[in-house]
Amino acid sequence: MTQTTTNTRVIRIHPNDNVAIVVEPGGLAEGAVIEGGVTTTMAVPQGHKVALVDLAEGERIIRYGEVIGTAATPIPQGGHVSETNLHMPTPPPLADLPLATRPAPKTAPLEGYTFEGFRNPDGSVGTKNVLGITTSVQCVAGTVDFVVQRIKRELLPRFPNVDDVVGLNHSYGCGVAINAPAAIVPIRTLKNIALNPNFGNEIMIIGLGCEKLQPSTLLSDRPVKIYENTEAADPEANVLSLQDDSFQGFGEMVEGILAMAERHLERLNRRQRETCPASELVVGMQCGGSDAFSGVTANPAVGFATDLIVRAGGSVMFSEVTEVRDAIHLLTPRAVDEEVGRALIEQMAWYDNYLAQGQADRSANTSPGNKKGGLSNIVEKALGSVIKSGNSPIVDVIGPGERLRSKGLTFAATPASDFICGTLQLAAGMNLQVFTTGRGTPYGLAMVPVLKVSTNSALGKRWHDIIDLDAGRIATGEASIEEVGWELFHLILDVASGRQQAAADRLGIHNDLVLFNPAPVT
Repeated sequence: MTQTTTNTRVIRIHPNDNVAIVVEPGGLAEGAVIEGGVTTTMAVPQGHKVALVDLAEGERIIRYGEVIGTAATPIPQGGHVSETNLHMPTPPPLADLPLATRPAPKTAPLEGYTFEGFRNPDGSVGTKNVLGITTSVQCVAGTVDFVVQRIKRELLPRFPNVDDVVGLNHSYGCGVAINAPAAIVPIRTLKNIALNPNFGNEIMIIGLGCEKLQPSTLLSDRPVKIYENTEAADPEANVLSLQDDSFQGFGEMVEGILAMAERHLERLNRRQRETCPASELVVGMQCGGSDAFSGVTANPAVGFATDLIVRAGGSVMFSEVTEVRDAIHLLTPRAVDEEVGRALIEQMAWYDNYLAQGQADRSANTSPGNKKGGLSNIVEKALGSVIKSGNSPIVDVIGPGERLRSKGLTFAATPASDFICGTLQLAAGMNLQVFTTGRGTPYGLAMVPVLKVSTNSALGKRWHDIIDLDAGRIATGEASIEEVGWELFHLILDVASGRQQAAADRLGIHNDLVLFNPAPVT
């Protein structure tokens, strides 16, 4: 990314840009002078765009060196460019996009970096040691929540090597068309979340008994061992159903779950942190509450850290289809081969069709907060979003709910919703997440550390105890993209090692899991 700026008042990303975003806190008043002697014709808020030239009606508006729209009305030099005076262009056509045409950048391997993680029998590495209790149906969520609190009070203090116990509740499991083709998305999501490396291969499922999504489906590739309410209960049991005839009342159900959990905790407690190469990192990159600084500060720094992780042999995934769709022409050339390029296009086409079925399109993505932060439309947002992917080749594409298959940079297709994207990245196998935000969100996940990076220093200072890293220093010239990228890389290693705690974990701020269910509800 080319970034040019002549002063601290505005930032112009690319030499061809005919707009710049306002850096100055509080924005610019009418009559303020910016680069090239341009004088503002009206007040322009911080993060919003100011026209650097006169723009005729229909003229292309360029940011990041790319067209983000056309002027809906004449816009004078120094005028405020916003969603009210530009038309959104059509998305790039998916036919005839360049596939695997960009040679991979020549970079040296990054060697010698390690973290202290929990190595699992299957070779994966966790950054936390968590007992995850999966539910097969929402009906049992209240019971699991009740039991989790008792486990935390009564059992967890006895197992000092276990960080937490988490109920993996969701709204799926019954009242759904379980055999519909699209039902594979929520089903494989639940199966794969239970395999997340932070759960140490300990599978524990609480079901009701009569649900459509039977626990055996979630364990289709593993042995199903049923808990029985007897003195000789199987220590390897991984499924308990509340409708089991042997339970007399709610109290016995709870005691059964506690007994089952205790045996899982005993095994998890044997796990110890050990030195692991940075190649065992599996990092999900996501953004939420984006603003116009996202593509200038935090996301470029995250992209730099992405390339560092890939150079170290690690795995990184970026996601959010609607925040990729309008920049897909920049990504297909980076595919490692034509097959991966075609897979990118297939995911875009699938989601175009999914939105059309709901009589919506990708423009529904942009929120009021995004626009207040200076993002005029989804095109501008997407161009700033994909910068999280850095410059590394894209080695694979996975569908919603699928597990990561390759080291390197993967596109994990997900909706842009923070909670759904996070849930699907958990299923893909991430052991840590980086989350950039400009407007601010207290988002966090109990299952993996979530590092929040602010795009502007005003948010970083205002939310000083929620934000883990302030990338807004890039906009003011106090730090470079490279410096913040290295800082983030070292922070990832420290948090993955347990040497430092993510703010969301320190504060106990954790969001619910939200499944992506494109299948019918009956």
